[in-house]
Amino acid sequence: MKNMHAKLLLAVLIAAVFAPRQAKAQARRPVTITLDSARFDTLVQVVEHQTGVHFFYDATQTDSLVLTLSAVNESLEKVLTLALNKTGLFFSIDASGNVFITKGYALELGPPAFQPMDTAAFAAAGKGAAKPHRVQEPFTEPTSNEEQDATLREAVIQAKLFVVGEKSENPRPGTVTLAGYVRDAKTEEPVIGASIVVDHSQTGVATDQYGYYSLSLPRGRHVLYIQSIGMRDTRRQVQVNGEGRFNIEMQSQVIALRNVVISSEKASNIRSLTMGLQRLDIKAIKQVPVVFGEADILRVVQTLPGVKTVGEASTGLNVRGGSADQNLILLNDATIYNPAHFFGLFSSFNPELVKDVELYKSSIPAQYGGRLSSVLDVSTREGDKKEYAGSAGIGVLTSRLNLEGPLVKDKSSFIVGARTTYANWLLNLLPAQYKNSRASFYDINLGITHEINKRNTLFLTGYLSQDRFNLNSDTTYSYGNRNVSLKWKHIFSNKLNMEAATGFDRYQYRIDAVNNPVTASRLAFDVNQYYLKDQFKYYLSAKHTLAFGFQSIHYKLHPGTYTPVGSESLTVADTLQTERALESALFVSDDFKVTSAFSIEAGIRYSMFNFLGPSAVNDYAPGQPLTVGNMTGTTPYPSGKFIKTYSGPEYRVSARYSLGENTSIKASFNTGRQYIHMLSNTTAMAPTDIWKLSDTHIQPTTGEQYSLGLYQNFASNTIETSVEVYYRTMDDYLDYKDGAVLVMNHHIETDVMSTKGRAYGVEFLVRKQTGKLNGWLAYTYSRTQLRMNDPLAGEVINGGNWYPASYDEPHDVNLVGNYKVNHRFSVSLNTVYNTGRPITLPIGVFYYAGAERALYSDRNAYRIPDYFRMDLAMNIEGNHKIHQKTHNSWTIGVYNLTGRQNPYSVYFVSQNGVVNGYKLSIFGSAIPYINFNIRF
Repeated sequence: MKNMHAKLLLAVLIAAVFAPRQAKAQARRPVTITLDSARFDTLVQVVEHQTGVHFFYDATQTDSLVLTLSAVNESLEKVLTLALNKTGLFFSIDASGNVFITKGYALELGPPAFQPMDTAAFAAAGKGAAKPHRVQEPFTEPTSNEEQDATLREAVIQAKLFVVGEKSENPRPGTVTLAGYVRDAKTEEPVIGASIVVDHSQTGVATDQYGYYSLSLPRGRHVLYIQSIGMRDTRRQVQVNGEGRFNIEMQSQVIALRNVVISSEKASNIRSLTMGLQRLDIKAIKQVPVVFGEADILRVVQTLPGVKTVGEASTGLNVRGGSADQNLILLNDATIYNPAHFFGLFSSFNPELVKDVELYKSSIPAQYGGRLSSVLDVSTREGDKKEYAGSAGIGVLTSRLNLEGPLVKDKSSFIVGARTTYANWLLNLLPAQYKNSRASFYDINLGITHEINKRNTLFLTGYLSQDRFNLNSDTTYSYGNRNVSLKWKHIFSNKLNMEAATGFDRYQYRIDAVNNPVTASRLAFDVNQYYLKDQFKYYLSAKHTLAFGFQSIHYKLHPGTYTPVGSESLTVADTLQTERALESALFVSDDFKVTSAFSIEAGIRYSMFNFLGPSAVNDYAPGQPLTVGNMTGTTPYPSGKFIKTYSGPEYRVSARYSLGENTSIKASFNTGRQYIHMLSNTTAMAPTDIWKLSDTHIQPTTGEQYSLGLYQNFASNTIETSVEVYYRTMDDYLDYKDGAVLVMNHHIETDVMSTKGRAYGVEFLVRKQTGKLNGWLAYTYSRTQLRMNDPLAGEVINGGNWYPASYDEPHDVNLVGNYKVNHRFSVSLNTVYNTGRPITLPIGVFYYAGAERALYSDRNAYRIPDYFRMDLAMNIEGNHKIHQKTHNSWTIGVYNLTGRQNPYSVYFVSQNGVVNGYKLSIFGSAIPYINFNIRF
């Protein structure tokens, strides 16, 4: 602190000797400024540019300050007085033209250029100045020359008038289209979801995943206001004479750990048409404490309202009453079938490479299809096109390394990231029966971007993951994803652009039991899909934006292959027949801004599913349940034959009505069709889950969802609140018969049954985005119930009454908070509570064949105990000097701080003629962790 004060005092003395006259002249320069819900640093940029003074302040005291003011040719003192009125902040201006901002007191700087003023008193007709106080707390160090230069350049750019299009002597009335890219000024990476608003009006757009925007506006002079996550707010003054391209560069925020931000812009939850959309910033993800300290996208998604999971070590999501397989999980357009590593403790997404995460859980856009509940769309960053950079991290279980840089400067870039684990030491600490267990995983991401010209850009992305483990047995499990995608973005004009993508996705698992040569065997499964997508966006006018296109997926599944391993094995080989299908869809939607307050988006998606040959289809007696006893034979079909076709429309409608600047109401309705299903003998997602295509006997699952929401922001849009209610129905949802066999079953349709489902609930969210204390509180009440009451379709469950699904958890509360002590140190807390999931319990015993047998209750008639967990983490940043080779940080925390033994499952085993019950806990004690991160 003393060193800081000494530096400030020295700076004041030098400035007082060499520059008092110049400073006085600068400070007396008039200031013209207009701010509307702008951050304090915007005021600093404008004033420093116009007057030449320099500001010194503690940014943690101003980062939640939102300013609205207008001044024309006013004195610096008057502008600061207006700006800081009723904020608790004071200003002092020394003889050198330096402005010092303090909280609760003003500085005594000797003979001042202006006397320190109490802004509230000044606003009340200048009834007196506040008594100055001596310095009691340190300031942040003055910014570097590089930062000052960047700030000055930004101020100059904001003051400059840009001319777009050729000026005509007789300009035509009407609107023209302005289009271009918003990029990071330092790396040239696209800025996703940046908000561009025209003249403080309701007219505005958001950039797409490539940073591209297209905006219709009248000819003439306009001011564009641009905001985005982690970037400095900026503006551009443009004279629009005709259609043209206008690219925008934004400066990144240099303050570390500044905000926990989920939405892409202030008031985005109010203005956006899409209901149930949550956009996650990677900075927010990294601040949420998770097990072993590894930043985890799916763990943070699970803290959002309407999103649940059934187990401690599960990355499966249950969104608004849907099962885990009803979520479409995309990574750069590639489908990820199993997003889990290491028994579900880690997700498949490398957090250092993730750029943007979007979760759609109600009004799903028409371009998405194939799943009923939600879409989780994850996009990775493009590499730095200007210079090489990297990062690395070391944790108790995992390490990671990421590199990026230009291939051709300003045109092509690459980014690559890899993670691996060394977790066997942890398994050796387990009880004796697990000490010989082994587990490992790795994943690799690759991205290459090449800008052919201003109209054409190529994106190549790849993903490779592999897990391998055994739990003190001769059985080894391995599974992995293989994904590659090539995308072409083409801009036909400012009004029309296209994205075409093709790729290959593969998920496979294998189970090897080879220790005993006589019984050595291997069980394998894989799902493969080739896809082609082409979608267009046409900016018809300022009120209409059309999106249309088509998609096609070719599936090829190997449902099971059981083979002997080695010449001594007596295992009998068995192979299930290959499944093939073609899923295609056409879609169109229109985003229509009816008025400034009312908007509607309507779309339709028509999907078609063809189950293809070659295949031998099982035949059953007509009008009888599908059982082995009713099987009459098989019917063979040749290759390429359309064995069974399903098709139908999917409707997507959403509307928004603004009740004011800070309040809106939204409603949505959407239908969906799902043609691929996951068969699992566990409630949580597991590596041995089997995916099954719809066929002659298993129909696609269909559903409808109705949603209504109210959204209200407070404190200049720094606090968001919302409440959403929903009701959804499902038809032909697959559940399992008692004693179902799911592995290597040649007639799986006899062990599953079609049920009807319903889900309803209400979701509350309170979120504070800025300030020292930030985070969110989410509460969800929801129910998910199934019913099977058709005796002709098979056994009736629970007498044909509604029964809770295995993932029905009525109450769910999540509290995520982060407190920034200063720029280098913050504390994060994550608290979770939810109702225990349903189970079927033995309620009596009977004796049969000389042994005690269990008599079980109705299906899912009881629940395991409720779940509660609290996590704590400390985030420690290194110094923030720009000119250094590395930037380091530490994360230290405790997972399950209270050491609660939450039950993962409750099960019963008949042992020696007696039925015994057991409770399994994954993490039954507090788990400390530490992570070290380095950027270079």
